[in-house]
Order: sequence, then structure tokens, then C-alpha cells
Amino acid sequence: MEYVMLLRVVVAGICGLLIGYERKSRMKEAGIRTHFVVAAGAALMMVISKYGFKDLQGGTSIALDPSRIAAQVVSGVGFLGAGMIFMQRQTVKGLTTAAGIWTTAGIGMAIGANLYVLGIGVTVLILAAQKLLHSGFGWVASPKSEQLAIRLADEDGAMDALQAALRAAGITVLQFRAEKAGDGDSRELQLELTLKVPAASEAEKLLPLIQRVPQVLSVDVQ
Repeated sequence: MEYVMLLRVVVAGICGLLIGYERKSRMKEAGIRTHFVVAAGAALMMVISKYGFKDLQGGTSIALDPSRIAAQVVSGVGFLGAGMIFMQRQTVKGLTTAAGIWTTAGIGMAIGANLYVLGIGVTVLILAAQKLLHSGFGWVASPKSEQLAIRLADEDGAMDALQAALRAAGITVLQFRAEKAGDGDSRELQLELTLKVPAASEAEKLLPLIQRVPQVLSVDVQ
């Protein structure tokens, strides 16, 4: 009987490993080891919760409530997933990874409860969805923020030209700071911009787009 339970933990770990490999291939915070341990650990807790406790009353083995440990796995893994979420360049990162950790725990619990088809089916579903939704659908891509330091010639119409180029590309200025530097004919504006870029594909075109403005002297990504 315990060998069958061990098999459930192994199968759950393999499902978690597959999801972790997909996350690792995208350079995400939690990879193969994290997802493997979460899935195997969740399956173990589910098996313990379901089969590990018996109460002998009058010589009869009576199973206790199998949900009491399993319920703690859901809340405990939620706390683990929160550690994957952080703020970078005014953009929240790690939400998908945190959700993946939580779902991986669910897969482990399903297999631990002897629901092999459900657990393996959800693993395939998650892998297929990640592959499909990372295939370049514009409506799926989340906006990104970029911080740039720009040296701009202090000439009439320079700021207007830069703003027009950004607006034409659908880029929004979130924060803006400007300082004047130099004197005489070498006057320039030193700008620090935080920009919201519509999609990942547009971010690659950001630097060439700004450099095409004649008054731009240099652009640095911070």
C-alpha cells in the first residue's frame, strides 16, 4: 500500500518537474527544483492527510477528516508563492510564477488523492497554455515599463519632436525629469523618463525609435 502512495508522490513530482522546466526555460524565478518539491510535497501531505491518521474506537479503524492537512497546503503554498512576486521598474513581476506554484501544489494534491487523470491532465493543460500564450499574441502581452536617460539638444522643438515620436508609437510617459546642462552652443537637456511600452515587441524598437529624433544626442537604458 505504501509503495502505491510513494508512486503518487513520484508522479506528482514528475508533473511539477515538467512545469518547472517550462518556467526555467523562460528564466523565471522558480524553476525545476522548486516546482518538483512543491508538487511532491503537496502529494505527500495529501496522502498523509487521507491515509496517515486512524482512530481506533472499539477495535474499528475509523478514518478522520482527510481535509484538515490538505487545507493547510493551499494556504501554505499561497505564502510561498507570495515570495515570487516583486516590483521592478514600476511593473509587478512573478505573478504567473506564483500562480504556477499554487497550481502545481493542486496537481500534487490531486495525484496524492489518487486522481491521476485529473492531475496529469491539468499538467498538460498548464504546459499547453503557457506555450500558447507565450507565442506572441498581442492581446495577451502585458505593458512594460522602461527607464531611460536621454541627452537632448536644447533646441526649439526638440521636446515636441521627442514627444511626437513616443505618441506615434503608443508609448506613455509615466515619470519625467529634466535638467539643463552646458552653455553657449552646447546646451543640452538631460532627461530621465519612465515609459510604459505597450508590448514586448515594441520594447525592442524603443531605442531605434528615439534615436531617429535628430535632436537626441544619446540614450541609456537604466
